[in-house]
Amino acid sequence: MYRLIDRIKLLFLAIFAAVTAAMLIYHFGWVRPAQKCEVEQHKWWDPAGRVCATPVLISDITGRTIEDKAAEAEALKAIGRPVPKAPAKP
Repeated sequence: MYRLIDRIKLLFLAIFAAVTAAMLIYHFGWVRPAQKCEVEQHKWWDPAGRVCATPVLISDITGRTIEDKAAEAEALKAIGRPVPKAPAKP
């Protein structure tokens, strides 16, 4: 009887250790890099490839500029780019 209890105890401890290790691997391998990419770097996280990608504005692709300067500044701020300074008027 005591050997059965010891075996079951060791089985539960091994399962607990395996689940804990799996949770740590998942957190430090997938969750933490995603948070660092999205929150700190303001980029896009692709969970399938585990890639931190730089967002691209449509105006960068088409060559058209955003005419509303407030909207352009907000779009640049949203993707983490610095807002260009207005040229100084003499």
